[in-house]
Amino acid sequence: RLNAAMARPTSAADAPAGVAPGATRELRIPDVAAMRALGARLAELARPGDLLCLFGDLGVGKTQLAKGFGAGLGIADTVNSPSFVLVAEYRGRLPLFHIDLYRLADGSVAISEGLLDERQADGVTLVEWADRLGDGLPASRLEVRIEIGDDGSRSVVLAPSDAHHARYLEAIP
Repeated sequence: RLNAAMARPTSAADAPAGVAPGATRELRIPDVAAMRALGARLAELARPGDLLCLFGDLGVGKTQLAKGFGAGLGIADTVNSPSFVLVAEYRGRLPLFHIDLYRLADGSVAISEGLLDERQADGVTLVEWADRLGDGLPASRLEVRIEIGDDGSRSVVLAPSDAHHARYLEAIP
């Protein structure tokens, strides 16, 4: 359900080799199925060590994107938001470390408790409520910012922080 009409590049760099520093991509996502399709599409490009930081208010679709991402990695288990356990691990093409920081006031607990650690170098990590990490937010990441539009659709902005994560912009036609 994700199609080229939903993608709107916000930089002149459309070619895979030409993703410019600071390039972003903005998408309009009309429904839950399209949000899951976006997650699955992003999972196709996932590599060990990737970090996706999800930002947005309660109910914007962060967990739906994570569900699609899990499906895209071939994870058979149901991916749910780990709000009470803080982190859930799933096995698929790559290990998925799904972290939800909603219940934390700030990222110091996440960092001191080792929620972000060296094990994640072998898989991909999705962090819901990544803003809670504050200054502890890792420098290398893909930011996924989600907002609800007046019509109920979602605006999703993909913003890689570095060349390693820039390939995610290529996932969208």
